[in-house]
Amino acid sequence: MFGRLLSIVGSLLAAVLICGAPAAAQSPSPEALAAAKELVVTMRAGDQLKLLMPIIMQQLKPAIVQGRPEVERDFDTSLPHLLDGVNAHSDEFAAAVAEIYARNFTADELRQVTTFYRGPVGQKFLEKMPAIAQQSLAMGQRFGQMIAAELRERMIEELRKRGHKL
Repeated sequence: MFGRLLSIVGSLLAAVLICGAPAAAQSPSPEALAAAKELVVTMRAGDQLKLLMPIIMQQLKPAIVQGRPEVERDFDTSLPHLLDGVNAHSDEFAAAVAEIYARNFTADELRQVTTFYRGPVGQKFLEKMPAIAQQSLAMGQRFGQMIAAELRERMIEELRKRGHKL
């Protein structure tokens, strides 16, 4: 259960922090990798991970706990330890993100993005990212529930039209 949960969390983080850029098969140039590392430091990717993980875990809590007080208690007790374990990998995470950026952008493009993040709007963007991520996750959860309910009803209707009794 926790392995699947961590996989989901990893996917969410990648979507939030990397914006879904496809990875190229080629190795990045040393210059692009250096520029990407500078960008990742400027973006505070490791710190963003540390800020986003508690938010993501709180969003996932209802699905894990499912109204069971004993599970909620153990969830709350275990969470700090689990977060410490994830936080211990923040440098590794930042390095992996840097490599992805370096494979998808030139060194010059990465320097331009770094310049943006060093500016006032970029800094505001970074400061607002945890709140934006929290709001986006909550909206995504509500949207997913709405779509799932709609698809369920439509599928039942389709199956009934084909003679199935549901």
